[in-house]
Amino acid sequence: MRLVAEFTTEPFEVDGAPPAHATEALRAAQEAGLDCEFGPLGTMVRGEQELLLPALPKVLDAAFAGGATQVTLQVRRDA
Repeated sequence: MRLVAEFTTEPFEVDGAPPAHATEALRAAQEAGLDCEFGPLGTMVRGEQELLLPALPKVLDAAFAGGATQVTLQVRRDA
């Protein structure tokens, strides 16, 4: 089954380059082989359940290691 996960890392920084907590989380998702869409308010990743679910702890670890104070995560079946 294909899943979609959307996550937002905080704190928001609107000026300049994206913060490390956002780019490191994206990098972890990319390294896991997920299809990624990076946006100004969050990141959407898609993949098979067997690929996506084990990648989520790595994404969260990367976000917090990059300085995130909070990560909001939603997971659903891909339409």
